[in-house]
Amino acid sequence: MKNSQAEILREYGPFPGVDHVAGVTHDGQYVWFASGDRLNALDPASGAVVRSIDVVAQAGTAFDGRYLFQIAEGRIQKVDPLTGEVLTSIPAPGNGADSGLAWAEGTLWVGQYQGRRIHQVDPETGATLRIIESDRFVTGVTWVDDELWHGTWEDEQSDVRRVHPQTGELLERIEMPAGVGGSGLESDGQGRFFCGGGNSGRIRAVRRPK
Repeated sequence: MKNSQAEILREYGPFPGVDHVAGVTHDGQYVWFASGDRLNALDPASGAVVRSIDVVAQAGTAFDGRYLFQIAEGRIQKVDPLTGEVLTSIPAPGNGADSGLAWAEGTLWVGQYQGRRIHQVDPETGATLRIIESDRFVTGVTWVDDELWHGTWEDEQSDVRRVHPQTGELLERIEMPAGVGGSGLESDGQGRFFCGGGNSGRIRAVRRPK
């Protein structure tokens, strides 16, 4: 297993009216982040929030190439980012105890925080297709280059982990600095992870190991 220390490239925030950053995703241009009662689009180049959508946004956020998916209490809502309209919703596997959210292989991957697991679910029905177990509280979830990564945050310690998508075996670990927690997690598909900072109200860009 590979171990490394997180290299924080940039810190964003705090943002006006935002006291907690939950889910994080990337649409190819903007970093979308959940802040309780709205979804916000952050321009990672300028650091400015360029627009917001009023929608319940308490946990994980994902993007399938066209639509946003947002955990709202015990549901996962499909949101049109152009109009802000909630199109459909499905039950979330953790029934309100869900954390991260990612889109890959035509399915949703849902972190369950204190359940220490990740569910692969059918985006049409919410049916669970696979469960991957972890040994720590699971926060954000992301896929990049066929690799499954997830955040952890437990006992005031946080890291970002690459795990085997079939077995959950821990393959690589990036340790966050002391006192820096990680909530949402997303890759930009290039060399960065975007990590939500929970109640710090911040987002941090972390170098993705090669």
